Amino acid sequence: MNKKIAFLGPVGTNSEEASILYQNNAQHIPFTSIQNAISAVESGKVNEAIVPIENSLEGIVTTTIDLLIHESTLKICNEVVLPISHHLITDHETKLNNIDTIYSHPQALAQCRSFLSKNYPNANCIASLSTATAVQDMLKDDRNAAAIASHRAAGFYGAKAIKSNIEDNPNNATRFIVLSQTDHIPTQYDKTSIAFSFNEDSPGLLHLILLEFASRKINLSKIESRPSKQLLGQYVFLIDFEGHRKETHIKETLENILNQVSILKIFGSYPRYVELNTRN
Repeated sequence: MNKKIAFLGPVGTNSEEASILYQNNAQHIPFTSIQNAISAVESGKVNEAIVPIENSLEGIVTTTIDLLIHESTLKICNEVVLPISHHLITDHETKLNNIDTIYSHPQALAQCRSFLSKNYPNANCIASLSTATAVQDMLKDDRNAAAIASHRAAGFYGAKAIKSNIEDNPNNATRFIVLSQTDHIPTQYDKTSIAFSFNEDSPGLLHLILLEFASRKINLSKIESRPSKQLLGQYVFLIDFEGHRKETHIKETLENILNQVSILKIFGSYPRYVELNTRN
């Protein structure tokens, strides 16, 4: 039986495209939200879920990050990086010069901000649940509307792409993570993601944590923070670093960190996408 993979639907989203890129022969099942996709794995309805976690232009996807920190016990078992291209999509009756309403996901609207300002400064931009949903919303609208979405979404819903690659920055990519009940076995080309926080704030606490990595020459690929959602000014720190949690020097690092923080959550160890696809 084919593996079942949940993605943020409906059909035609970038999440579906990432899911197909990750494992083409799986059964790809759409869900209405990131939380529902994650819950489907937790309940056993599907084997894995693929969800967006960060965009090269707009930064982290806070919904995914906050679910990982505060709610989900799933592990990251893989990652996929998908180049993003946005297209202006209409039905076959739309008058291009008089578009007054444009639907898309908020991140897609933000990534096409300059294009929209230059070409449709007076258009009403309306947020949709996803880029694929935006095409559906546009087709239901009696106004002279358009949507920003993918070519796949246009074709699937019977619309047409009238302008291609309208994103403001061509270096637009979204990183997706694959969530499962367990993370990945070591591959020698791995990455580990963790979150931690402190009970009290005092000078040098974060420096001491970073020193644990530096002293063992462990490369950090990302560090950022999110509000703890408990006290104003209290944060959860997020770090991605090279190596697998089962490697001796990584285990030692994590054990030392555990002794210095109030909470340590290991999201998982998994193959690094770029290195995994470029090595011989």
